Amino acid sequence: MTTVSQILEFNQQFVEDKEYEKYITGKFPEKKLVIVTCMDTRLVELLPKAMNVRNGDVKLIKNAGAIISHPFGSVMRSVLVALYELKADEVIVVGHLDCGMAALNADQMIQHMKERGITDEVLSTLENSGIKLNEWLRGFDNVQDGVKGTVGLIKNHPLLPPGCSVHGMVIDPKTGHLDLVVDGYDQ
Repeated sequence: MTTVSQILEFNQQFVEDKEYEKYITGKFPEKKLVIVTCMDTRLVELLPKAMNVRNGDVKLIKNAGAIISHPFGSVMRSVLVALYELKADEVIVVGHLDCGMAALNADQMIQHMKERGITDEVLSTLENSGIKLNEWLRGFDNVQDGVKGTVGLIKNHPLLPPGCSVHGMVIDPKTGHLDLVVDGYDQ
C-alpha cells in the first residue's frame, strides 16, 4: 500500500466518522496573528501547543528556516494577504534551534541534486540564466540572525501596513521553550 493510498483510506474513515467537526472554524484568524515558521517536522504539533494556538487562531506560513528570502516572493505575498484580506494585525517569525538551514551547504545540496538525476546541463542553464544556486540555497549562520533578518525584511517592506508589529522568536524543538528575539512593540 502506498503512502497516498494510506492517506486516502484514513481520510475516508475520518470523513465518515465526522472527525472534521471539531476543526470547523472560519477563515479569519481569531488571534489576528500571522506566524511565519520553519517546516521542521518537530514543530508540526509542538509549536501550536507551545504558543497556545488552535485551529482557527492564526495564519500559519511554513517554509525552510522561517526565512523570507525575497521581498516580493510567495511567502511575503502570503503575509500581506493575511494582513490585508484576512484581518490579521501582527506577525511573529519563529525560528528554531538545531535548524537544518543553519547547516545548509549549497555545494552539498547541489551534489545531492546531481545524485538524484539533475544534470549538469540543467545546472548550467540555470547559472547562465542568472540564477546563482549557491546564493539561493544559502542558509544562515545562526537562528537568531536568521529570525532578525526576516523580521527586518517584513518590518521594512514598503507594503506593510503602518503600525503593524513584527516580532521574532526562537523555539527549542525539544522543550517548546520560546525566546523573544525581537519585540515588535518596541519598534
